[in-house]
Amino acid sequence: MNFNKKLLLLLIAVAGICTGLQAQSKTQELSSPNGEIKVSLNIADRIYYTVSCDGETLLEKNHLALNLKNETLGSNPRLLSMKRLKGNEVLKPYIALKYASVKNDYNSLLLNFKGDYAVEFRAFDEGVAYRFITKKKGSLEILNEDFSVNFPAEYALHLQQAGGFKTAYEEIYTHLASKDWKPENKMSTLPVLIDTKKKYKVLISESDLSDYPCMFLKGTGDNGMAATFPKVPLEFGDDGDRSVKILKEADYIAKTTGSRTFPWRYFVITKEDKQLLENTMTLKLASKSVIKDPSWVKPGQVSWEWWNDASPYGPDVNFVAGYNLETYKYYIDFAAKFGMKYIIMDEGWANSTRDPYTPNPKVDVHELIRYGKEKNVGVVLWLTWLTVHNNMDLFKTFKDWGVKGVKIDFMDRSDQWMVNYYENVAKEAAKHELFVDFHGSFKPAGLEYKYPNVISYEGVRGMEQMGGCYPDNSIFLPFMRNAVGPMDYTPGAMISMQPNVYRAERPNAASIGTRAYQLALFVIFESGLQMLADNPTLYYKNQECTEFITQVPTTWDETKALEATVGEVAVVAKRKGDKWYIGGMTNGKKEERNISVALDFLEKGRTYTMTYFEDGINAGRQAMDYRKKTIQVKAGDSIPVKMVRNGGFAAVIN
Repeated sequence: MNFNKKLLLLLIAVAGICTGLQAQSKTQELSSPNGEIKVSLNIADRIYYTVSCDGETLLEKNHLALNLKNETLGSNPRLLSMKRLKGNEVLKPYIALKYASVKNDYNSLLLNFKGDYAVEFRAFDEGVAYRFITKKKGSLEILNEDFSVNFPAEYALHLQQAGGFKTAYEEIYTHLASKDWKPENKMSTLPVLIDTKKKYKVLISESDLSDYPCMFLKGTGDNGMAATFPKVPLEFGDDGDRSVKILKEADYIAKTTGSRTFPWRYFVITKEDKQLLENTMTLKLASKSVIKDPSWVKPGQVSWEWWNDASPYGPDVNFVAGYNLETYKYYIDFAAKFGMKYIIMDEGWANSTRDPYTPNPKVDVHELIRYGKEKNVGVVLWLTWLTVHNNMDLFKTFKDWGVKGVKIDFMDRSDQWMVNYYENVAKEAAKHELFVDFHGSFKPAGLEYKYPNVISYEGVRGMEQMGGCYPDNSIFLPFMRNAVGPMDYTPGAMISMQPNVYRAERPNAASIGTRAYQLALFVIFESGLQMLADNPTLYYKNQECTEFITQVPTTWDETKALEATVGEVAVVAKRKGDKWYIGGMTNGKKEERNISVALDFLEKGRTYTMTYFEDGINAGRQAMDYRKKTIQVKAGDSIPVKMVRNGGFAAVIN
């Protein structure tokens, strides 16, 4: 071959390489259906992406990768092909926490790379999401996952910082400047809420979590954050009746099948804080239900004895109160009187926490199930996760007994083993038509849609924390924890106090915040199983409050945020059938808040009756003070909502 021909071939080869490099580094863009949110992808030495809204960059030069044992997916990626798709469907979740019907419209971009993997991005009007997809033979060991997010300016971060991977997701929220979150500081559970200090906020969480650990985030020290994950536990040791010690861990975070989709990482992007209260991103990205007919799952309210220490009293309690047959019958009678579906029997119903088959003879579970059936009240039984793990056939036994559901507690872990445990429990419980309420749990991440019998999760600093549960922290819950899925906060206190005078413990448990605040929580907080935590005696003594609480639905047809400022105030209206409910809550920053709420959501040409509960004139000092009023309203009216410090507002319109 002569020199000129060789030179020509070399030039052609170089040109080909340059063209390939140009294709590799070319930016791809994906926009939301309304065009407001945009993801710009740059495929270079890594897969980079920048997220913007209305042309303003919110997150920049983020990158992603999946670190396998022998390769890193996303390192020097070679793009083979791209495919753009549009999603347009209507979702009808069986447990409808916000809406009976949800439009799921999105634009997607599927990027196929050399090495048998792909990355799919989706852009919705409410945010963006991405996931890895692998098509490899055999199994994979995932050493780590690179989820790195960078901020173009100093942002404010709202975090739940855990001391380690052993956590029940009950830490108080902390609030940091993004540049102050250093690698040596505590990591955060999901969700994380980012305040850009302009009009935009970004909520980060995950969905379709299966056979993979929960993601945590840590600060990079360089105005950004990155993922960290618990490793797979390999050996366990004894640690009492409700936990185990991890004696040995793998060097990987997951061992899983080589051909699969991985969890979605999502960003809810809002211009108004109201949108956080209305978002449905976890649902939109979750797997479809594998239960063909979940009609046996009955969401509802439940009376709970633990918070008030099973201590009814008064002239109608002519027995020694406690964890015994007579007391539980009293709770069943209370539930029946107010149309509640269930009672929970917490720790003590069994003779031993390790043995789920032998009831405590003082309690007589079988008689209570029979009595409850007579009164149309179902029984829910509490268990430790370890006892369930050691006795997975108990679901069949409980079904035979007539139990309706189980409350499973103290998991306190989020590694791959434990995530799989949740799904195994959901599956086994579904086989025998039992619902599950997970306590001591991580946050929801889609399992509740795949298995609608997973009716709620704790994973929240709720009222069981007594004085450690206060409105300045709880006001973040509608914007963060409850914004990603159902939340078993256990509301309903009838003894209310302001924080400066709080003194209480079981059996006279009390809450911080006003009485109207407590009533409002039943409207604002979302859970398929909503507890009434207090003593039936106090509910009888506060009849009009109890009548309001027990008429509030646990599933909804429609949700409208009326007023919302993260960390300050939340007011929502929710519809079930032709009834509307309004709930409002606020923190302790101001002595009094006065808000005008427009009733545009009502049907025009009709007059409604609104019965509402507001903070009384002395509620700022004596938190029990409230006023109940009834007025006539119609569409177009605006109503004044007054809330004192740590106060609330609750209404029903029909």
